[in-house]
Amino acid sequence: MPVLIVDDHPLVAVALRGELAARGLDATHLDPGDRRGLSAALTGAATGLVVLDLDLGDADGAPPDGVALMPAIRAAGWDAVLLTGSRDRVRIAAAVAAGALGWLRKDAPFDEIVSAVVALAAGEQVFDPGRRAELVAEHHAARRARSDLDRRWSRLTPREREILGCLVDGKRVADVAREFVVSPATVRTQVRSILAKLEVGSQLEAVALARRAG
Repeated sequence: MPVLIVDDHPLVAVALRGELAARGLDATHLDPGDRRGLSAALTGAATGLVVLDLDLGDADGAPPDGVALMPAIRAAGWDAVLLTGSRDRVRIAAAVAAGALGWLRKDAPFDEIVSAVVALAAGEQVFDPGRRAELVAEHHAARRARSDLDRRWSRLTPREREILGCLVDGKRVADVAREFVVSPATVRTQVRSILAKLEVGSQLEAVALARRAG
């Protein structure tokens, strides 16, 4: 089974490719910025295993997040395993939910990484199915939470978002009133409207929600 290493760190990719080749695997390293090369490899006659980093750098035309490549990888019939230094469970869970077999840490012993990739390329099960199911469940829960957040956020008017932005910056009601040239009573009314629309009970909760919304 061919192995395609998609990583913007040449040192890691070249070392892995060399060790896999020494074990008899057809391993290739592709820079994530080489979109044509990646497309050609995925749509070739053979399918295999993609070793995919999550953080793909800033190469022109390359997605910054490996999760964005998962649909094309799976549609082409390839399996994928994450090899990443990221500890962001939200992103890892998203990749697993999109079809990745599991994830390997870049800081793991190199021999362990190589052995896992060799086993996966041979069609062996390396990852605990229960652990994988947990990540998929986390992803779906995060999506539901984000959808609920977007629903509440969409209720705010542009002015209410501006006022909430002032609260996020630590400004008091009197400061906001001076900035928008309105009375403090008007601002307090708008704040109450913001709390109702966001379904929270305090300005602190509203500020926390705004920070989560970005």
